[in-house]
Amino acid sequence: MVSDRQSHLSMKPADASRTFQSGASTGRDRYLIEKMIAYSGHPNICIQLWDDVAIQQTDNPVATLKIKTRKALRAMLVSQEVGFGDEYSNGAIEVDNLVELLCEVFRAAQIAKKEKSVARKVSKLFEKKARANTLQGSKSNIHHHYDLGNDFYKLWLDEELQYTCSYFPDQSMTIEQSQQAKMEHVCRKLQLKPGQTVAEAGCGWGSLARYMALNYGVKVKSYNISHEQIVYATERAKSEGYSDQVEYVEDDYRNISGEFDVFVSVGMLEHVGRQNYTQLGEVVDRVLSQNGRALVHSIGRNAPERMSPWIEKRIFPGAYPPTIREMMDIVEPFNFSVLDIENLRQHYALTLKHWLARYDANEEKIAKMFDDRFVRAWRLYLSGSIAAFQTGRLQLFQMVFARDLDNQVPWTREHLYSGSSSR
Repeated sequence: MVSDRQSHLSMKPADASRTFQSGASTGRDRYLIEKMIAYSGHPNICIQLWDDVAIQQTDNPVATLKIKTRKALRAMLVSQEVGFGDEYSNGAIEVDNLVELLCEVFRAAQIAKKEKSVARKVSKLFEKKARANTLQGSKSNIHHHYDLGNDFYKLWLDEELQYTCSYFPDQSMTIEQSQQAKMEHVCRKLQLKPGQTVAEAGCGWGSLARYMALNYGVKVKSYNISHEQIVYATERAKSEGYSDQVEYVEDDYRNISGEFDVFVSVGMLEHVGRQNYTQLGEVVDRVLSQNGRALVHSIGRNAPERMSPWIEKRIFPGAYPPTIREMMDIVEPFNFSVLDIENLRQHYALTLKHWLARYDANEEKIAKMFDDRFVRAWRLYLSGSIAAFQTGRLQLFQMVFARDLDNQVPWTREHLYSGSSSR
């Protein structure tokens, strides 16, 4: 039994139709679950077994996790996050309130100060297993996540297919309004002016480049290694008549060449790999003009830790969210001056809530595209991301920087907020 917290064990007759050939739960099963709960910091949840035995910390748990087979229990005990993620995806684990359960588990781990030690162990294990972000490795990693088909992303992203954090100056905004506000916020930080040239690393489906060109009169050269995204962006530029202002290039950011007034990267740094940050800085240093501005927007951490091992394995291979200190490897070797750092963590949690609502509303369509396992896996990914941003496990950093001798940098942040927040 758990030593310092009350544990409620409700014993009910086993229902053969719901045991999934796992047999009745044993004292050892319940002992292992209680040890797992204790090690996790006693989250206020209920764990219900295949024979309806329930183990909970209080009379009012925030959510219930039902383990439907002994095999699923063993997977959770042995493989932890990967085991839970895979068994949830398979349907062998059910949760009545997934976001709240994950929030509670994350909070309990933080309070118990267990998370850092666990994270270090997991990080060391995954140092050998994480997929490398070499030229070929990056292409493979990006294909795994982004080339699932544009029709899939159209079901739950905004009309411009922006798969990065929105900006909510007003929390009642729609996802379309907030994504427009995000692009405007980025443009203001970069102080774009008509006639300037912009290099973009990682353009997604082309929305930011399109917004900058049409609203600020700049010329943009956008690099991306997702074939489907480049084809979509290029075809849209041609059909809508701005291909003379925006060029979408299917190539790695390491191959950007030329000189530009602005360098921008929104949502790509997570895929660069921390060992390559200085190389990214070299690219910026090589292409940015003497009075140029640069902005890097990335999911991040407060302290070094790898991405969730299940997400890294099943959803986002090669992904790594950096700390601010690690992001400085982009700027310090080249003596860039950091002008502004903003954390939009809560904006990303709200963005993800919009995405998840649309995703759930299209569950049947997504199941027809893929299968039920895929539907559950991506629901877990989106729900876990909401919980991670709500509890501070993940951050969202926007960093603006310029060359050290540039004395034309703004004296205040008035340019960010004066006038309308979105065009």
